[in-house]
Amino acid sequence: MLNTIFKGIFDTQYTELISVSEFLACLGGALVIGLVLGLCYTYRNRYTKSFLATLALLPAIVCVVIMMVNGNVGAGVAVAGAFSLVRFRSVPGTAREIGAIFMAMCAGLITGMGYLGYAALFTLVLCGVMLLYSRLDFGSRKNAEKYKVLHITVPEDLDYQGAFDEVLQEYTSSHELVQVKTTNMGSLFRLTYELVLNGGEAEKELIDKLRCRNGNLEISISRRETAAYEL
Repeated sequence: MLNTIFKGIFDTQYTELISVSEFLACLGGALVIGLVLGLCYTYRNRYTKSFLATLALLPAIVCVVIMMVNGNVGAGVAVAGAFSLVRFRSVPGTAREIGAIFMAMCAGLITGMGYLGYAALFTLVLCGVMLLYSRLDFGSRKNAEKYKVLHITVPEDLDYQGAFDEVLQEYTSSHELVQVKTTNMGSLFRLTYELVLNGGEAEKELIDKLRCRNGNLEISISRRETAAYEL
């Protein structure tokens, strides 16, 4: 009776019908896998509520799509084209977010093909590796505390070209002026340097010497962060 209700109106004798029990088993497995992936991603990662909910539901969505394609090449090409449009209608994410989305899609694809055991094994292995990499800070830059961004405010009558090079060469192993912009209605300049400190303990001495050259105007130094759009 249930198989008759859920039979497609375009089904033929050459179309393999998915039973309701098989559909529910694959869908339930995909939802569980999505929940595990979502919980795993929360470990030592920044996330939003919308991204986490999407990550948890994505395996089930891909699973249903794969089951409905059911070997139809034309439908598969159409679905691939529809999914590709989503990328251009969304905000660019970090490499970690993109990797998590692809992992969820892959888990959903395996589940949709009916290989529930392989899907569970894939999820456990990938989640274990992801947790291990997060725990070990795999790929993190060594001595990241030495990579800084320095903002110096100078008066408009000060020739900032090379004005701070002598001080920066003393306290940094490398420095580069990456941005100059006006502020305070054009009466001040704000210089942005990317630099690598020789040692973190000399940071206060660096700021004190810079204050003597910029008229004791605002100076800020912060940790250099990777831009969200960089992979």
